Amino acid sequence: MIGLREVVLIQELKRQGLSISAIARQTGLDRKTVKKYLANGLETPAYAPRKPVASAAEPYRTYLLERMASYPGLSSRRLHREIRDMGYDGAYSSLTEYLRQIRPPLPRPYERRFETGAGVQAQVDFAEFQTVFTGEPGIVRKVWLFSMVLGHSRWLWGRFCPNQGLETVMRCHIAAFEAMAGCCTEILYDRMKTAVIGEDDAGVVTYNASLVALLAHYGSAPRACQPYRAKTKGQVERPFRYIRQDFFLGRSFHDLDDLNAQFDVWRADIANARAHATTGRIVQEHFAQEQPHLHPLPALRYDAVLSVERRISREGMVAVAGNYYSVPDTARRRVVEIQHHTHEVLIFEEGKLIARHPVLEGKNRKRIEPGHRKAPPVQHAEMLPTTPAVPILQRPLAFYGAVGERLANINAKGTA
Repeated sequence: MIGLREVVLIQELKRQGLSISAIARQTGLDRKTVKKYLANGLETPAYAPRKPVASAAEPYRTYLLERMASYPGLSSRRLHREIRDMGYDGAYSSLTEYLRQIRPPLPRPYERRFETGAGVQAQVDFAEFQTVFTGEPGIVRKVWLFSMVLGHSRWLWGRFCPNQGLETVMRCHIAAFEAMAGCCTEILYDRMKTAVIGEDDAGVVTYNASLVALLAHYGSAPRACQPYRAKTKGQVERPFRYIRQDFFLGRSFHDLDDLNAQFDVWRADIANARAHATTGRIVQEHFAQEQPHLHPLPALRYDAVLSVERRISREGMVAVAGNYYSVPDTARRRVVEIQHHTHEVLIFEEGKLIARHPVLEGKNRKRIEPGHRKAPPVQHAEMLPTTPAVPILQRPLAFYGAVGERLANINAKGTA
């Protein structure tokens, strides 16, 4: 079969003076075909429909329809084996083509959006970002965004962190709860290792005990997202794309503190001040109505303690979670006790508190308390060293008398 394009080409070649044989050679068509279309002009070729060919599976139509009506999920391979035992001798490809024609369409239910009531649920996850801080040019840094989104109002809180460690996760939870002045009934997590430790064959999820204790302190409980069902946690995963496109790209940051400072301004002025595409409401105004439904904050901030022993280095530093903290020069023992709280590090020597530091975020960072190091003695100008005086020898008076008498004799001889 040829189309209108080929017909036009044949007419154009004829107009250029080519013979029928030449046109046939150039187009790859038979001479009779060229001659026919030259006689018909630019009339579009019409073709009669092909006669339907009966499929070898047609005798089994009734059986196949009954099987697919009872079990819509039956595979073509399964049906092929069944009718082959009944005498079908056609090809498997012929059967699949036949089944495409007669298989009843499977119903596809519409997705139902998962919404939560006010104060019921917040969703938490981490997303990886890479940037080059202007304070460290040429070095690509990997940072993680901890994000917590209220499921009802879509109010967003987040912080960029240098790692995804348990201490970081706990500090972020506490900061998020304090920012929203309350806590939801449950927190939904992806299968992040700091939240979900494992799951047994019965589907019972084991959560991180430290995280469970923290949430219990604030009146909340963890809940794991269903595996391979990211849509159940879309309220926090969609904002990651929004944050990357609307905030992160095209900006420069001096360091991690500057990154979080800019992010806090963007959250307040842009993200939580916008009309949300799904709810159609201003996020901050919607949150103001949800906030009274949150569990109120407890009287005291959660303060978990991790006690370990650490050796003091020759520089007077102790290592805690990849960072270094100073101890006073007066410390006598080489091994001290460390209490690692969520927001500070306490150092004890024989049960006595000798140092207190805020927790450093990141790796290989150092903090030296000014009072921990003795100042070197100050040298003033009047204290500069001077040349020592030469000692004066003292002799008896008789010595000086003899010297005078000798000098007198020498002078007398010279005069004579």
